[in-house]
Amino acid sequence: MALIITDECINCDVCEPECPNGAISQGEEIYRINPKLCTECIGHYNEPQCVEVCPVDCIKKDPAHIETKEQLKAKYQSLIAK
Repeated sequence: MALIITDECINCDVCEPECPNGAISQGEEIYRINPKLCTECIGHYNEPQCVEVCPVDCIKKDPAHIETKEQLKAKYQSLIAK
């Protein structure tokens, strides 16, 4: 599944540059993750880099976008094909 940034986000700016897919952007109040671009770093890293660097642990699995590792890998493949 894609990831989501909760309202506990402190806008520290460390997650956005870590995303290899460009899925993270500044929202109106907090950062947001585009589920169409989020592969949880599958294809790039072993762990989601945004989760690794987040100082307040506000990045969670998004229950509204449930995906298997195979689906995330397929999404990664389609993103790099573009």
